[in-house]
Amino acid sequence: MRFTFDTDVIVAALRSRTGASNALLHALRGRQLEVVASVPMLFEYEAVLMRPEQRQATGMTVAEVDIFLDGLAALLLPVLPYFLWRPRLRDPDDEMVLDAAVNGRADAIVTFNIHDFLPEARQFQLEVLTPREALRLLRNA
Repeated sequence: MRFTFDTDVIVAALRSRTGASNALLHALRGRQLEVVASVPMLFEYEAVLMRPEQRQATGMTVAEVDIFLDGLAALLLPVLPYFLWRPRLRDPDDEMVLDAAVNGRADAIVTFNIHDFLPEARQFQLEVLTPREALRLLRNA
């Protein structure tokens, strides 16, 4: 399976060690799935995870966030968006996720905000799944 993770999935993975988002990161580390991302997505991951309220919630220092992001970047498949499919979504910040998913030939976008990507993602034969649904799909594959 090949996914793209919205930023909210990364945040949830670090906030809860027992949730589906965290389990997906462990599956990524174990090479049980592939995740595509673009440079702008990594910058967004960093910007959100570096917020003081996020670091407080995760208990991570700036240095620990940097180490996590370096490790995450090493596991992700880089996507160079050769073609931008914008504008299609209500939230301009979500456009980079859709672009990476389409250009990276992902099977699905994993997000908590399903409705932010529908129905547009389906026009590209992309599923839009919650972390729990993605984990269930991965385990049944």
